[in-house]
Amino acid sequence: MTLQNDSGDEPKLAKNETIKQDSNLLRGTIAEGLLDESTGALAADDTQLTKFHGIYQQDDRDIRRERRKAKLEPAYSFMTRVRLPGGVCTPQQWLDMDAFCTDYANGTLKLTTRQAFQLHGIIKKNLKLTIRKINDSLMDTVAACGDVNRNVMCNPNPNQSALYAEALEVARAISAHLTPATKAYHEIWLEDENGEKQKVTSDPEPEEEPIYGKTYLPRKFKIAVAVPPSNDVDLYANDLGFVAVIEDDKIVGYNVAAGGGMGMNHGQAATFPRLADVIGFCTTEQVTDVAEKIVTTQRDYGDRTNRKHARLKYTIEDRGMDWFRSEIEKRLGYALGQARPFQFDHNGDRYGWVGDTNGNSHLTLFIQNGCVVDTEELPLRTGMREIAKVHAGDFRLTANQNLIIANVSPAKRAAIESLLDEHKLTHCQDQSGLRLNSMACVALPTCGLALAEAQRYLPDLIGELEGVLKEVGLEKAPITIRMTGCPNGCARPYIAEIAFVGRAPGKYNIYLGGGFTGDRLNKLFKVSVKQDEITGILRPIFERYASERREGERFGDFVIRAGYVAETREGREFHDDFREE
Repeated sequence: MTLQNDSGDEPKLAKNETIKQDSNLLRGTIAEGLLDESTGALAADDTQLTKFHGIYQQDDRDIRRERRKAKLEPAYSFMTRVRLPGGVCTPQQWLDMDAFCTDYANGTLKLTTRQAFQLHGIIKKNLKLTIRKINDSLMDTVAACGDVNRNVMCNPNPNQSALYAEALEVARAISAHLTPATKAYHEIWLEDENGEKQKVTSDPEPEEEPIYGKTYLPRKFKIAVAVPPSNDVDLYANDLGFVAVIEDDKIVGYNVAAGGGMGMNHGQAATFPRLADVIGFCTTEQVTDVAEKIVTTQRDYGDRTNRKHARLKYTIEDRGMDWFRSEIEKRLGYALGQARPFQFDHNGDRYGWVGDTNGNSHLTLFIQNGCVVDTEELPLRTGMREIAKVHAGDFRLTANQNLIIANVSPAKRAAIESLLDEHKLTHCQDQSGLRLNSMACVALPTCGLALAEAQRYLPDLIGELEGVLKEVGLEKAPITIRMTGCPNGCARPYIAEIAFVGRAPGKYNIYLGGGFTGDRLNKLFKVSVKQDEITGILRPIFERYASERREGERFGDFVIRAGYVAETREGREFHDDFREE
């Protein structure tokens, strides 16, 4: 459709739209750039296209100034994200990712906030080989980033094994249906044994993107599938969510939720996080159809002139939910059913061993900020490698950056417990309630958008706060705490009970009052707080919570009742009622 501004003129498209239009379905000049040995980087336009292939160009910001002084180009490398619908992988795939981490990346295997793997520090000459190796392991990176539907999340809760298996198949079906059809990925990254490009389509056959079109979506698109009572995928933070409706211990269909999203920009009130609204019900057989029609609606009506206003949440806010539902149903050719009742009780992970009705066991391990790396105190990566060698079940990456060793048979449990003990992993989940409910984005030194530290700083900050919580008897109290290096919200900070969002080096905005079940936004409490001021600001709030909280009252509920922040459920009200003392 044609957009017009207030003067009646057609507005100028965002630069990314031209890049996509001229890319020949995401090819650009990526293949040529990979052959250029004069630089460790790719052309600027191509770095926008590689995102669709699951690849971000980055550089080490810790040494950027040093290299500039030496008249060297930045220390370029690439992050690649492996698409893993539902976060499930086999033991062999885990071993493969561990090997790639050593052979091609920086030695840390990263578990993301969307149940995927990331490898960091891949230099250009190894990039193509890395992608090929990932493909050989029966995984891929296509559509892990970019203006398309990204990795589809699914509730990994081992308490509901049978229901989870059904939901996982739905997540996989959505992912497969919404994967871009372009053959560019195969042509650029996958070669036969002779180094020849794979011809995956005959030259005379016109290539099309039946769902996305030549310019794909205006911005990224995120989908999650949840199985109540667990909201461990933070369903309301997604563009599109499907909530399993359970009757007589069976999934009879899914409630549809649309319009969530976390990103915003400092100082721009027109940008805000938003929670998805439940708009109706569909059968299991209708899920992929509903997903497609919502995606194509956003394709046709999303803002392609302003990328800060290009997510589905703004399309809905601008046009209204009644219009949106009507448009979806028109495209479907049938009406969505009335939403069915459901309830979430938390959005975290359940740690430790859990049995299921099949006689198998599942162990959820705490992985701080999703970093699978060996340290002197905790040889986590080595331990997981040894476990993967004997494990006959599967691994499940959680949306909270943790890991489930799933489907452990009675015959294998003793061996796995022995390896856990040998590598000091037996009690890794014996942490404070604050730490077990923490999450941080990567931020510095590799993310080009980061304004402050996150992954490298949050563990130390939690250590300071744990001292206060222990003093007031709240050491085991579960409180969600999240930190991001910028306001884009990759660690979903705006639904946390406590959140820190980078404002400048060593400075953060503090947000309070998110819902423990992920169903309420938080509110700005303090602006540009220095790192050494944070504990002093939170101490009196923790003290009051310890002495004044009601039975069962969550921290996020308390700070609202106590008047620290106003309750916030509507994205358009996110910036209202800020009253810093």
